Amino acid sequence: MIKVSLEELLEAGCHFGHRTSRWHPKMAKYIYKAQGKVHIIDLAKTKAGLEEAAAFAKATAAEGDQIIFIATKREARQIVQKAAEEAGMPYVTYRWLGGLITNWEKIKGNLDRLKDLKAKREAGEFKEYTKKERLQIDRGISRQEKVLGGLQSLEDLPAAIFVVDVRTEEVAVREAAQRGVKVIGIVDTNSNPDLVDYVIPANDDAPKSIGLIVGLFAEAVEEGKKKFKVQSSKFKSKEENKDESRTKKT
Repeated sequence: MIKVSLEELLEAGCHFGHRTSRWHPKMAKYIYKAQGKVHIIDLAKTKAGLEEAAAFAKATAAEGDQIIFIATKREARQIVQKAAEEAGMPYVTYRWLGGLITNWEKIKGNLDRLKDLKAKREAGEFKEYTKKERLQIDRGISRQEKVLGGLQSLEDLPAAIFVVDVRTEEVAVREAAQRGVKVIGIVDTNSNPDLVDYVIPANDDAPKSIGLIVGLFAEAVEEGKKKFKVQSSKFKSKEENKDESRTKKT
């Protein structure tokens, strides 16, 4: 089970919200106090929210399900991409592609075409094309990879999305809610938490705050994936033993 201390959260600056003039009233229950003109987030609730979200993530990954990591703003892109890659999960860090969840079938087709083009290029199937044609194909692949590159491991609709800034990624959050995909989100004092199933009230701008929360979340996912692999291995062994028993009987 992933645990985090209040001291760790404090040192990472997770408690700093936005200016009081920019707050969202629905975040009131997560705010400890106003200090000067800045809201201070209640770190006890940050800790509880993060640990609950991590437990859900671990259980989800343990079932073999996928979670998309999402962060398109500059402060969080590299942090989220690195964490998602290490956890073996799909991610979006360039821009959210409208319809990714609500029109999944079309997006899946685009992903399949991208994989097919890359496989054909790798196999040298474009060698007979002119230099200009190969250059156009390469450019097309590069453009698609910017948007879809982090999603190539996504086989079906995800079980959940993990969002660093729910205000910035509002379209993704709304799509997920519409299709019943769980939303886990770092929610700052200027955001609406209504569509978020697992709220992690925290500073969503500071790299230290983002890094701590994303790192712990990814760690929970990795733990879940390890459990899934062990369970899958045991199941496979049982099936192989059954097959051997049937063979011996026949």
